Amino acid sequence: MATGINPATTQIPSLNTAGDGAQTMDLQQQVARLQALLEVSRQVHSTTREEEVLETVLRIVVRELEMAGAAFSNSELSYGDAPQKTEDGKFDGILTFPLDDREGKRMTELIVAPPERRPITLYEADFLEGLALQAAVALENARNHERNLQWARVQQDLDAARQIQRSLLPQRMPSISGYSIAVKSQTCYEVGGDYVDIIQLPEGGIIMAVADVAGKGLASAIMATSFRAAFRAMAITGVSLDLLATRMNQHHWQEGEEARRRYVTAIFLRLDPKRGEVEIVNAGHNPGFVITPDGVQHQIEAAGTPLGLLPGMTYSSERLAFNRGSRLLFYTDGLTEVFRAEEEFGQDRLLLEFSNTPAQQADGILDALWVAIHGFSGGGPQEDDMTALVLCHLPASAPAPHPHAEVKVESDCETVQVSS
Repeated sequence: MATGINPATTQIPSLNTAGDGAQTMDLQQQVARLQALLEVSRQVHSTTREEEVLETVLRIVVRELEMAGAAFSNSELSYGDAPQKTEDGKFDGILTFPLDDREGKRMTELIVAPPERRPITLYEADFLEGLALQAAVALENARNHERNLQWARVQQDLDAARQIQRSLLPQRMPSISGYSIAVKSQTCYEVGGDYVDIIQLPEGGIIMAVADVAGKGLASAIMATSFRAAFRAMAITGVSLDLLATRMNQHHWQEGEEARRRYVTAIFLRLDPKRGEVEIVNAGHNPGFVITPDGVQHQIEAAGTPLGLLPGMTYSSERLAFNRGSRLLFYTDGLTEVFRAEEEFGQDRLLLEFSNTPAQQADGILDALWVAIHGFSGGGPQEDDMTALVLCHLPASAPAPHPHAEVKVESDCETVQVSS
């Protein structure tokens, strides 16, 4: 019901009947009213732009009902002699009609000023209430349409960002005689904060990195891209791994406060394929696993804080023999922080699965780990990015690997796997 209507002064269209002389609305007038409401409904629903909906309503109020003016609250839109507020901020003697959404939340109010502030008729009040109801539906539809357009633009940008981030992953593994390398990355959302990279150095060595930016989503993905640029620029200079980690830490810290909040855990490896030796630096990351041919398990624990967390940190490297039959696993915490009810997959279970898989090639080992993790979770939703790198020094009897790349989609997440 409109506020500001005085029933005692409302004029009621009527005609005298021969029976009791009661005042009633003429049937033809009711038909004309319904036709008019149908026409204005068509007009206000003819557009999906919010401003056009509101302008149409104001035009109908002033032109069709011959009101002095109309406006919407919390809006600059008005038509005719715009209703004026009194000193106390109220519309004295002005009619207001609420426009509520489907949940009953107030979107705006239609404010109507009758000519010379005369009382409006019952027909006019009824018409304005019907118009307000139609306007509310049209306004909510217009706002939903605009939200859908905005979301489509965001989704398009995210799709482009996913393709760009996927292109920044290693597209082909270096072919190293006697070695098998594979990486696999699966984002929780469209883009993620995990990073994996492999760089072949001119002298024949290989530098590898697995990193995890704090957080998930687009902000972490942007930070991972920045980390990639800095890592690649420093790695090709040939600096030692411990100095590389130290410089990466300082660089990230100097990027500013937002970068520090999104610190990076990382584990770096330099492979000397001729000598069968690896050098590893762990900067606040999950422990790396190395299993020797005789089954001895070795964990590479963190040698310092995550990169960008504290300034002036230094890091130490660890050198290990990597003989034929050895295998190595680097991973992000998305692989261990998978749950079945309250039980976590965990680091120990991951190491056990990595140790026991009979596969000799790196891609087969990664496939076995993914099967074990998904089997443990029972197909539950992925809650974090999952990235892993496996390096194998193949036994002399193992067949030579063939370089290939595979990209596949799993449910709502995109999995990228590249191996050699």
